[in-house]
Amino acid sequence: MAEMKVLIVGLNYSPEMTGIGKYTGELAEWLALNGQNVKVITTPPYYPQWNIQEPYKRFGYQHEQLNGVDVYRCPLYVPRRLSSLKRIMHLLSFALSSFPLIIGQIFWRPDVVINPVPSLFSSPICALLARLSGAKSILHIQDYEIDAMFGLGMASHGLVGKSARIFERMVLRSFDRVSTISRSMMNRAVSKGVSEDKLIFFPNWSDTSVFRDAKSSETLRNRLGVATGKKMILYSGNIGEKQGLEQVVDAAEHFYESPYHFVIVGDGAGKESLRALVVERELKNVSFSPLLELDELPILLASADCHLVIQRKGVADAVLPSKLTNIMAVGGTAVITAEANTELGILCSKYVDIAERVEPENIDALIAGIEVALGRGKFNYVAANYAKLNIDKEKVLSNFLLCMKSIVANDLGAGGAL
Repeated sequence: MAEMKVLIVGLNYSPEMTGIGKYTGELAEWLALNGQNVKVITTPPYYPQWNIQEPYKRFGYQHEQLNGVDVYRCPLYVPRRLSSLKRIMHLLSFALSSFPLIIGQIFWRPDVVINPVPSLFSSPICALLARLSGAKSILHIQDYEIDAMFGLGMASHGLVGKSARIFERMVLRSFDRVSTISRSMMNRAVSKGVSEDKLIFFPNWSDTSVFRDAKSSETLRNRLGVATGKKMILYSGNIGEKQGLEQVVDAAEHFYESPYHFVIVGDGAGKESLRALVVERELKNVSFSPLLELDELPILLASADCHLVIQRKGVADAVLPSKLTNIMAVGGTAVITAEANTELGILCSKYVDIAERVEPENIDALIAGIEVALGRGKFNYVAANYAKLNIDKEKVLSNFLLCMKSIVANDLGAGGAL
C-alpha cells in the first residue's frame, strides 16, 4: 500500500517524556520515519508538571514540524490544583479548542484517524471526522479515564456517574476499531459493549536496544544523593494522586537505619506535599530529582537496585503503568503493587520472578516486597527476556502499521488483535 495519511488527535504529546505523551510522540515519529504522512493535533506539553513547558504558550494555536511530523497545538486550561470539576474543565478545554482543527482535516482527507485517550471529550469529533472524510477510526485506550476517576472516588455515584458511563459506551461504539495496551483492558472494553472483532492489542513498548546494554553509574547515583555502598530504591515517573506515593515515605521511614536510599525522580501535582512529608519526618534517606534527560534514562534505571511501581487499589487495570516497560527492558528488579486478578497480577503469576507483586495500600507488604526484591540481585533476566520478546519497539510498531494497512484495505477479519 502507498503512503497513508494518518491523523493523531490526543491530549499528550512529545516533548513530554513520561506517560501517554511519550508513546504518542514515538508512534507518530516512527510512522513518519517509515513512510507515512502524519499530522498531530494536541496541546502544549504540560505533563507531569501540570504546568505549560517553555517556550510553549497556554493560549493561542501553534504549529511546528517535529521529526517529520506536522504538529498543531491547541489552547489548554491547566489547573494549578486538581479536582473533579477542574479535571473535567481541563479535558473539555482541549475538546473545544481542537474542534475547528479536527473538522478542518476534512479537506486533508486522512486515511486513518487515531485518538489516544484520555480525552474522551474529543473522541466524538474524531469519530465524526472519520465518517465525513471516509477515514478509518481507531480509539486507542491508554487510560480508562472514567474508571480511573471512579477508582479514586471521583463522581462515581448518581446522575454524573451514570451519564459518564453512557457517554463512554457511545464513544467506544462509534469507532471502527478500539485498541488498548493490555489483555485485561481488552476484556474491559468487551464488558463496556465493544465487540471482540473490533479489538486490537497494541501494548506499550520499549526501545530494548537502547536499554539492554545500559550500565549502572556511581557518578549518577551520587548526584541523586545515594552514598557509595548504599542500595538505591527508585521511583521514577509521575507524582500524582493515583500512585499513593505516601507509601514510599512510610517504607523509607521503616528502613531509616538500613543501608537503603530512596530516590523519587519526576514531577506532578503531588510532589510538593510528598516533599513536605519527607521534611516533616526528617528522613535523610529520601531524595528528590526532576525528570532526567532522555539519554540518561537507561543509565538511571540500570543504576537502581530496586524499582517501585506503586498504585492505589482499584486503578491497576484501568491504568497500566508505562514506566514498567523500560524497567523490564533494562532488566530491573521491581516491586509492583497490584491485586492478584489484575493485568499486573496475572503477569507476575505467569512469569515467575518477573517482579515482586504485593497488595496495594499495604505498607507491611511493600516493606517485605522490597526486602525480597533486594535479595534477588540487581539484574532480572526474566524481565529482560520478556521485554526483548514481547515489547520491543520495532516489533510492536511494525505490527501496528500492518494492522492499520489491513484496516484501510478492509482486509482485517474478526479477531484482529495483533
